[in-house]
Formats: sequence, structure tokens, C-alpha cells
Amino acid sequence: MTDAATEKGMDNVISRFFAVPGALFLRWADALGETFLFLVEGLRQLFVMRKLFRKVVRQLYFIGARSFFVIALIGLFTGMVLGLQGYYVLVKFGSVGFLGAAVSLTLIRELAPVLTAIMITGRAGSAMAAEIGVMRITDQIDALEVMDIPGMGYLVAPRFAASLIAFPLLTAIFDVIGIFGGYLTGVTLLGVNAGAYIHGIESSVLMPDVAEGFVKSLVFGMLVALICCYQGYNAHRRRDGMGPEAVANATTSAVVISCVCVLVADYVVTSAMLR
Repeated sequence: MTDAATEKGMDNVISRFFAVPGALFLRWADALGETFLFLVEGLRQLFVMRKLFRKVVRQLYFIGARSFFVIALIGLFTGMVLGLQGYYVLVKFGSVGFLGAAVSLTLIRELAPVLTAIMITGRAGSAMAAEIGVMRITDQIDALEVMDIPGMGYLVAPRFAASLIAFPLLTAIFDVIGIFGGYLTGVTLLGVNAGAYIHGIESSVLMPDVAEGFVKSLVFGMLVALICCYQGYNAHRRRDGMGPEAVANATTSAVVISCVCVLVADYVVTSAMLR
């Protein structure tokens, strides 16, 4: 009897040990499946929703135009820092003439898409999640459904389309202003030859480099719009709060998850395109 009781106790301990990670995995798999279905429905609404153009333009203004100043400011100082750091690294090897190539390739292939996505997540993505979350907890989305207006088409699809347009454009702006910032530091302040800086850009930046940056910006735009809209749209189903607290937690989750997914996707896309 003692051996049987001991064995039963060990089985209970083992069951409890695997119960928590098992439950977390099932919850994660369920959320992943729901997110995928959310993405499919949002993309479907792009083709069936009527009068979508005005909504897309409004979201394009909010996500894109209103993010221009912060993207330009971050791009300028990022380029200036790259020019400063690159100069003091390259001068040790007598390769200051490659400063333009180093700054431009670093921005175009890596920093511009990632920093643009993170900055838009903080400025516009959080607002997406909060706005949709407030509409959810105040039953405005249910009211849309009652009036036979699909909430996914009215709220989510325009944000998907606007993000896919705005992210590449803002990434391109970041590239140009960042390269100009590197020029200011390297040429104007540190005395690098202007012709060498420009020639380094012309000779080193190829179309695959530009394509990689734009592919990343499209992937990041879709990820940020999907995660932020999903968190706001399902704020009423959260387990960590209700009402305004649920909206606050959904907004926080949207920003954190988006930033993490951007960095993970950056590695995945880079690995795929370097092969």
C-alpha cells in the first residue's frame, strides 16, 4: 500500500509539472490560430468591403503622414551617429573612403526598416490598439455588426492597407534622411571627401539591397497592423482585466509583441534573403 501511494503521489507531481507548460502551449497555439484567421479575414475584407478608399486615405494620413516628423528626426540622428561611429572605426584601417557605403548599406538593409517599424508601433500602433479596444468595450463594434457593417472591414482592413503603403514609404524617407545625416557628420564635420562618400554609395548599394529593405518594411507593416488590431479587437476577451484596464493591457501587449515580432521577423527575412 505504501509503494502504491508513493507511486500515485509521484504521478500527481509529474502531472502537475507538465500541466502548466502544457496549458501555456495550448493557449499559445489557440492564440496563434485565432491570429491567423484574423489575418485572413482582414485581407479578405480588402477585396469585398465597399467604399474602402476614403478609410484607407484617412488611416494613411494617421499612420504615415503624422509619423513623418518623428521618422525624419530619428533617421537624421541615426545617420549622424552611424557616420560618427563609422568614421572612427574605418580610420583605424585607413578605409575612410568606404564611409558612404557603410552608412548606406547599414541603413538600407537593416536599421531603417527596423527602426521605422518600432517608431510607428510606438506612435500609431498603440493608438490603433487603444482606439479599437475602446470601441470594443463600449459595444460600438457590436453596433456596427447590428447595422450590417462588418467590423473587420470597417476597422481592420483599412489599417492593413494603409500600413502596407506607409511602412515602405517611411522606410525610404528614413533611408534618404539617414544617408544625409551620415554625410553631415562624415563630410561636413569630420572632413571626409564628399566625392568619395557619394561614390561609395553609388558603387555599393545594389537593387537586391534596396529590395531587402522594402521586403522587410512590408513584412513589418503587416505584422504591426495585425498584432495591434488583433489586440484591440479582442480586448474584451482578456483575462488580466476588464473595461479600461483591458484596453490598457491590450495596448501594452500590442506594442511589446509587435516590437519582439519585428526583431524576430528581421532575423528570419535576413536569413532567407542572404541565401
